[in-house]
Amino acid sequence: MPLFLPAFRLRLLGRFLSLAVVALGVDLIWGYTGLLSLGHGIFFALGGYAIAMFLNLQLPPGQLPEFFTLYGVKSLPLLWQPFHSLPITLLALVIIPGLVAGLLGYLIFRNRIKGVYFSILTQAALLVFYNFFNGQQKLINGTNGLKTDTQTIFGLLVSDPKVQFTIYEITVLALLLIYLLCRWLTSGRFGRLLIAIRDDETRVRFSGYDPTWFKVLVFSISGAIAGVAGALYTVQTGIITPSSMEVAFSIEIVIWVAVGGRATLVGAIIGTLLVRLAQSFLSEQFPDVWLFFQGALFLTVVTVLPNGILGGLGQLMTALGWRPRLATYPAIEADPEIQQERELLEHEQ
Repeated sequence: MPLFLPAFRLRLLGRFLSLAVVALGVDLIWGYTGLLSLGHGIFFALGGYAIAMFLNLQLPPGQLPEFFTLYGVKSLPLLWQPFHSLPITLLALVIIPGLVAGLLGYLIFRNRIKGVYFSILTQAALLVFYNFFNGQQKLINGTNGLKTDTQTIFGLLVSDPKVQFTIYEITVLALLLIYLLCRWLTSGRFGRLLIAIRDDETRVRFSGYDPTWFKVLVFSISGAIAGVAGALYTVQTGIITPSSMEVAFSIEIVIWVAVGGRATLVGAIIGTLLVRLAQSFLSEQFPDVWLFFQGALFLTVVTVLPNGILGGLGQLMTALGWRPRLATYPAIEADPEIQQERELLEHEQ
């Protein structure tokens, strides 16, 4: 891609790839566990604020970020102190969203709340965080957010083309690693348990498992993935504001996954790239009516391909005579117990 795309388009693609990372996190919790989160903007923003605080502290000793002087803040708040260190920041942008997601998940799942009530609670939490961050002018510059493109890292401006190209490469690598992590999680026994929780949680509970802790763990992992995505997106857009925690953004992430196909992982990436590329193209070519085209695209996918693009392709292949496969657990065909049961059934026939 760097050989074919100009710098602006490459930076745009880098942003879309970082959004695909958060879509992977949503697919993990929604597609495989059946829990529709409408609050992933919280974790996305936490990752973005973590990296933005580090970049805003790249100043000569004794100086404070410029916005602090506007509010009369004369000493660096305690919350900012750890973000002088890059290693701590990198850990924080993963751990903080993961911990917040884990705590929120524990409070919800221990009361056996699921379904639409889970979605409502995550959206309510999103609104709480959104209003809280908007009101913190003295701490994180409130609605104005934190800029990153005018800051420096290792002596270079973050907006420098060389820095942005490096961030693009890091984004591609992060997307690949997180995809492999999600594929590994969903292809083994842990993935089978998540699918069992999604399909029949009561039976899982009667089998001796406690679904609560598994749901807390996967929600925490999903939140940490969203934090990584937020950090990558922030350094490529040049700013992080509480708008990342608006309801519309979190719903849009769900739409990307639905368009690509739930419980496929690859579908989450494809859906994100297709929708964002379509938004970019339509807004440039039809600036006055592009939202209507976007709405038509969503309606077409939902009505014609209810299982998303990959789900539709699977149905087409089945219709053409290809052997159907389980989209949610591809490795089940290789399971020795499944193979033995199939041989017994074939022998009886």
